[in-house]
Amino acid sequence: MPLHHAVLALLTEGESHGYELKGRFEEAIGPQWGGLNIGHLYQILDRLVRDGFVTRSQVAQPDRPDKTLYRLTPAGQEELRDWATSAWVRTGGFRDELFLKLFGACALGTEALDAFVTAQRQTYLSELAGLTRLRRTHTGDPLVSLLLDAAIGHTKADLELVEGAAERLAPAAGRGASAADDGSGEVNRRRPA
Repeated sequence: MPLHHAVLALLTEGESHGYELKGRFEEAIGPQWGGLNIGHLYQILDRLVRDGFVTRSQVAQPDRPDKTLYRLTPAGQEELRDWATSAWVRTGGFRDELFLKLFGACALGTEALDAFVTAQRQTYLSELAGLTRLRRTHTGDPLVSLLLDAAIGHTKADLELVEGAAERLAPAAGRGASAADDGSGEVNRRRPA
């Protein structure tokens, strides 16, 4: 529940309403994470209230609908402390579409694998250029800078992996060529004996 915990962290600064939390999240985490959907945020807040980590109160406004304010409870503070001070452990493996695309390109043969590697390499180089420009503009906020540095590091690692993929997967791609288009427009589904 990382977003749930991020909302708890935002509430350590005091009570807030939903749109304030959305804006503060996007400012604190920076552009690399992406926007926070306000509907999803309200679902998170409802769950945090239900679990006793947050309280909700209404504030009357004379010229607008009532404002709902959320406040961190002592149980929410403890939940945040437990989560934020424990090590993060990857539990879902390395599910990444990149590997499914490599699998698909291998199945189509060496030419498809080379085409994918070339396209993906160019995409990563473009991403690195954009991230580097973005990093130069976000030097004042250490958390955003750190997130951008992590994105740059991940992209560099993915680029390195892709650059070696054609050579490392060539034997598998050679086997995959037998299932490729046989020239008639139909896929040959027979495997060699």
